[in-house]
Amino acid sequence: MTVFVTGGAGFIGSALVRDLIRQDKEDVLVIDKLTYAGSLESLKPVSDSPRYHFSQTDICDSAGIKALFAEYKPRAVYHLAAESHVDRSIDGPADFVQTNLVGTFTMLDAAYQYWRELDTAGKDAFRFLHISTDEVYGELGPDGQFSETSPYDPNSPYSASKAGSDHLARAWHRTYGLPVLVTNCSNNYGPYQFPEKLLPVVILNALNGRDLPVYGKGENIRDWLYVEDHATALQQVIADGAVGETYMIGGRAERTNIDMVRSICRIMDKKFPGKAPHENLIRFVTDRPGHDARYAVDCSKIEAELGWKQSLTLETGLEKTVSWYLDNLDWVKAVSKDYSQQRLGLGSGKK
Repeated sequence: MTVFVTGGAGFIGSALVRDLIRQDKEDVLVIDKLTYAGSLESLKPVSDSPRYHFSQTDICDSAGIKALFAEYKPRAVYHLAAESHVDRSIDGPADFVQTNLVGTFTMLDAAYQYWRELDTAGKDAFRFLHISTDEVYGELGPDGQFSETSPYDPNSPYSASKAGSDHLARAWHRTYGLPVLVTNCSNNYGPYQFPEKLLPVVILNALNGRDLPVYGKGENIRDWLYVEDHATALQQVIADGAVGETYMIGGRAERTNIDMVRSICRIMDKKFPGKAPHENLIRFVTDRPGHDARYAVDCSKIEAELGWKQSLTLETGLEKTVSWYLDNLDWVKAVSKDYSQQRLGLGSGKK
């Protein structure tokens, strides 16, 4: 049998693909447009497997996507492909509307046309998992957590486009009967994350003695989830989740951004004591427009109903993440060759 992973050359998608291939159970077709944040470098560890397949196809390409369904006949779809960087969505929202909304519609439509032609057993076995973010719920005050029943209140073009895609996924289940599930996750971190996100920026800048930029006062709070634990959770949802249900996936690790940056500085101090303290490199910069103050996720549903649990603590995960980047600078160089590291998200909103 075959599963599809859209966005499989991205950060979370590649972690899922590497895990699926290493389990040696079924074929995996990666569907990825290979935009700036998607790289086949992240799939090299499993690309020699006969069960690994790749198609450079835009999820907005209806004919191309339908052809892949006809050829590979998947038993499940992990739909991760999305534009995902908040700062980029502020400067260029059109790409986010196109990929996250039109692309998700295209995937749902193709999946439905394929699913409706399956026999009864095939229909019962098929699953479409739409992977989303906790940012669709807006921001929290100092207390409380997001749950599966929290009202939607997105605040950025990115989160608004993801909120819309969540609603489309649920509509295709409710209206057409497509066996859809939805997950909403907290901030992922770990190996193979594109160097525009906070933790890779801090690790790599600290390594090179460059400023460590922190938005505002660094007091924004996020819940941090190790990417490989997220990949495990997604597989458990496909295997055992109830059709039509939503599952929150979080790390139970709330930290302010400045605390995360200082934690990385302490790890770098241990690895490069001659350059300590790395905290001297921290520079507070102008905050992004509409920066949500706090996210936190209640993941008790997936823990209680599906038995998922994390494999490591945030402290252990950060140590592993820093070590991975320091040991894989060739990967960083390969995926960053066209990345200028310019500041984004200052609010032009023109594209």
